[in-house]
Amino acid sequence: MDHDETGCQAPPEGPILCINNCGFFGSVATMNMCSKCYKDIMLKQDQAKLAASSIGSIVNETSSSNGSESVAAATVDVQASSVEPKIISVQPSCASELSESVEAKPKEGPSRCSSCKKRVGLTGFKCRCGNLYCVSHRYSDKHNCPFDYRTAARDAIIKANPVIKAEKLDKI
Repeated sequence: MDHDETGCQAPPEGPILCINNCGFFGSVATMNMCSKCYKDIMLKQDQAKLAASSIGSIVNETSSSNGSESVAAATVDVQASSVEPKIISVQPSCASELSESVEAKPKEGPSRCSSCKKRVGLTGFKCRCGNLYCVSHRYSDKHNCPFDYRTAARDAIIKANPVIKAEKLDKI
């Protein structure tokens, strides 16, 4: 049967590559993009809409306070609406997105002992005072710890052992 008689569309010849040339397969439901590229585009569209609405609300607040700025507000609205389709039509590749996320991570320096500044790495000990110490300075008496262990222990005992008073019984 011909697809005109049944009203159904013929299935595609084969899988469709993503239009961003990222190497994955796309589908008609995701505008011929892979799921990652489609999700990135949808996020960018949402951010553009949010930015346009926030610009519009800021412009509306200023235009309501001053009548002379209403002309400037109209031009800003036109500019914001003209910018939005350009953002939607731009489709970045998946590889550039990955490189941006790697560069965004700040690199931390090596962990060091708070007393002697020795590199401790994964073998460092965190004290209750909040500092990191090496093997030789891990005890509170070795690094002059300001944490008050005595009051902490008292509070823990009081919390663990509440005072229980029995009700008075009637004598017979």
